[in-house]
Amino acid sequence: MEDVTIFITDRDGVKHEVQAPTDMAMNLMEVVRSYELAPEGTIGICGGMAMCASCQCYIENDIEINPMEDDEDAMLSEAFNVKDNSRLSCQIPITDALHNLEVTLAPES
Repeated sequence: MEDVTIFITDRDGVKHEVQAPTDMAMNLMEVVRSYELAPEGTIGICGGMAMCASCQCYIENDIEINPMEDDEDAMLSEAFNVKDNSRLSCQIPITDALHNLEVTLAPES
């Protein structure tokens, strides 16, 4: 599979169906940015280094994604609007396993 379908609900509550390439070493934050689903300068402020939580999202369905690593867990422990299903989208690589993933962007803090 070259592209996967991902459903992203933006911060205004609008659900978008997007195609994300699995062969470009992208992460979910980069997909959100490439489709301009958040205003420029409001997501991925740290450049995807798990240092700002501006790309926090909520995983809305039961899709197998990569496990959370220590840096991401530490950043989320200091972030606002964190839920049990919170992840940093910069830490989720686009793979075939993400087909039909549903996420909601966390509110801007």
